[in-house]
Amino acid sequence: MNEGWYRLGMLLVLVAGFWEGVMAVVLRLFTDKGPGVMTAANYLPGPWCYVAAAAVVAAAFAVIALLDAGHRKVLAREKATAAR
Repeated sequence: MNEGWYRLGMLLVLVAGFWEGVMAVVLRLFTDKGPGVMTAANYLPGPWCYVAAAAVVAAAFAVIALLDAGHRKVLAREKATAAR
């Protein structure tokens, strides 16, 4: 896998984590929109929707950290190959 795939993966995880986490809470608190496919945490009642949204954000950051570690390994490998 080259570095472009890692960047694409990080971007997709960031967008999904932001929308399912932060935007789900914003839509629940400040709008009258009901839950939908893109804000699945809003199907939960009361405080559990906020816990689920926070868990989604934490999981997204964990996946981004793993992808970033892989991205750095690929960059180091490409740099070592280019130095030869």
